[in-house]
Amino acid sequence: MTSERAEAYGQLMRRLRTLGAQGLLPHEEEQIREAADALLFCTDHSSEECTKALADARGLVEALVRVGRWHEGAGRRLLRELEACGPLAPVY
Repeated sequence: MTSERAEAYGQLMRRLRTLGAQGLLPHEEEQIREAADALLFCTDHSSEECTKALADARGLVEALVRVGRWHEGAGRRLLRELEACGPLAPVY
């Protein structure tokens, strides 16, 4: 873990605290938190745990956008912040 990843994790956790009032259900918030935890402690970008955590979070965010609960920009921002928690290079 690097200081940059720890900082990204803290930023994401702060965002999640504010997002709760904006329509994230408790289980959705928990899924994002679990993905952030997994990414933070991954040492290899190709690990199965890392890849699955990010894929599951992407699926959740895409579903939130698709049904109109979130705007696409907000979803992209959250995913960038999540990706910054892990060893993966962010995809914009």
